[in-house]
Order: sequence, then C-alpha cells, then structure tokens
Amino acid sequence: MIIKEISLEEALPIRQQAMWPDRPLDFVRVPDDQNAHHLGLFVERKLISVVSVFPNKDSAQFRKFGTLPEFRRKGYGSKLLVYMIGFLQQLNIKKVWCNARMKRVEFYENFGFKPTDQTFEKSGMQYVIMERVEELGD
Repeated sequence: MIIKEISLEEALPIRQQAMWPDRPLDFVRVPDDQNAHHLGLFVERKLISVVSVFPNKDSAQFRKFGTLPEFRRKGYGSKLLVYMIGFLQQLNIKKVWCNARMKRVEFYENFGFKPTDQTFEKSGMQYVIMERVEELGD
C-alpha cells in the first residue's frame, strides 16, 4: 500500500466510480479543483481511494473522499484519512472540516471530527458539516 499526492486527472475517475457512478465525470468536479492537493491510496499499484484537500490559511476543507466499492470496509479509507490529517498538520493547518453524509458521522467521529449544527441537503443526500480542530500546545 502506498499513499501519495496525485493529479486531479487521476482522482476524477475514482471519485466518480466511488461516489456517483451513475453521473458523468464532470459531476464530480468541484470549484478550485486545480488548486487542491489530491491524495491517493494505491494497493498493488492500483489507485483505489482518493481525497481532495482545499487549504485556506490555517484551515482546510476536504472533499470528494471515496473508495472504490470493492475495497470498502477494509480499512483503506481510514488509512487515507489518517495520512491526510498528518499531511495537513505538516502544512500547519489547525482546523479541518468536511461536508459529511449523515450516514458517515460515526466514521468521522472516530478520527476526532465533531458534527456542527449546520446541516443541508444536496443531490438528494443529507449532510452535516463536521470539523476537527488541533489543540494548540502550551
């Protein structure tokens, strides 16, 4: 298993297959994609899980975090999330947040994310904004 920074072009097909397989590739593009850090997890040289990170000063949003269906529930997404948190710490990011699908709240809580009171619906899915704030040392 290898985790590394990848190109947007590498991330897009995995995003689509993992999240919206019934939609066209352009559906999984987001504004400012060209300025994001895209991280990918490879198993036996096959890209299977991706996440895109959008830093803004000392905070960052991550978006389009997905794992190919046949590789889910094997811990790969967890490994990529832990790597992403460390990657952001190296960039001195103090607050990380995401728009989490309601059914994934417990997953993110396992990594120190807390749900906010901000919820919304998009493309027929219910979401809550979750965040993780690094504690500042003395």
